[in-house]
Amino acid sequence: MTALQRSYPVHDLLRWIHGPNQLGCIRLYKENFDLFKKTQGSTNNHQAWPGGYHDHIAEIMNIGMVLYNTLSAYRKLSFTLSDVLLITFLHDVEKPFKYDIDEDGVLHVKPHLTQKRAQHKFRMALLKKYGIELNDMQLNAMKYVEGEGKDYSSRNRVMNELAALCHMADVASARIWYNHPAEGHDSWLGAKRCCAASPAAESK
Repeated sequence: MTALQRSYPVHDLLRWIHGPNQLGCIRLYKENFDLFKKTQGSTNNHQAWPGGYHDHIAEIMNIGMVLYNTLSAYRKLSFTLSDVLLITFLHDVEKPFKYDIDEDGVLHVKPHLTQKRAQHKFRMALLKKYGIELNDMQLNAMKYVEGEGKDYSSRNRVMNELAALCHMADVASARIWYNHPAEGHDSWLGAKRCCAASPAAESK
């Protein structure tokens, strides 16, 4: 049996993103850490606790790395681990900004961000603010990381290879390990909820 890969914290994974986008992602993460650790991963279906957004990001990045390392050992992939970490980190980046939280802790989508088009526009503006530029392959992955939806066609492949692997990681986190990292001791070495982290620790 080979040694199992540990789960790494987000701040470590971001350093494995290549090029100028690394600095943009690190700055986005540091400046919005307090917001990330308050936002739920979803209203109900996965990581639905305060800080679940951060925990979902940590999970999908780590799952993406496991999938990349496993699949690339069998056949060469047309993208890099850096691409996977970039897309999995950014795939839901508008989510912490689109909700208001009422006194009972219930999430409500802000009126100006209810439509997918508005959310996409906000997401792209946020990436521009932090100097994050995506190439065509990465843009396709960002668009289809949650599936092809109504764009599915039997005549041509809509989702590219990078999008497909990131989609696999997202589904695993949201539908297989939807309640992980565990609140106590998670069986995946290194995995823990963000309530156990602090801005100071995450920024080292």
